[in-house]
Amino acid sequence: MSKLSVRLATVQDARKLAVIHVDSWRAAYTGLVPDKKLASLSYAKREKSFRDSLAHGREETWIAEQGDEPVGFATIGPCRDEDTAPSVIGEIWAIYLLPEKWRKGIGADLCRHAEGLLANRGFVCINIWVFRENRSARIFYEHMGYEPDGAQRELNIGKPLTAVRYEKRI
Repeated sequence: MSKLSVRLATVQDARKLAVIHVDSWRAAYTGLVPDKKLASLSYAKREKSFRDSLAHGREETWIAEQGDEPVGFATIGPCRDEDTAPSVIGEIWAIYLLPEKWRKGIGADLCRHAEGLLANRGFVCINIWVFRENRSARIFYEHMGYEPDGAQRELNIGKPLTAVRYEKRI
């Protein structure tokens, strides 16, 4: 297995990011998000969304590769929550991996990379939102040192789902 490299994503990576995102959602959220919603996910729509966001600097996404193969990504930035101080609290907006790359240490490496970037920018705490019913993700983040901070919000993704906020002091 080749070494993992992580680099800032560019507009040219939009298709790769879309495939990772859609495939990961379909695998991770089966039984949680309605099948109809998962079936409606589109590589083309996600590619356009990534292309637009990357072109206009609305998000900072880092792509993980093994050799020339894209295997995952992380999107980071200041925390977007109104009840936090975005000058000192960062956020991992997303971490997604191709399903066949789960449980191989890649997610942990990518998470540590994102944490390092945020720490180097002076953030003292990192937040991430996780669906309450996504036990696998919650175990992963707890293993990485994150703890629920008590904040919750409801999202409607074809049905109401509760997301819980995790935080980690760095």
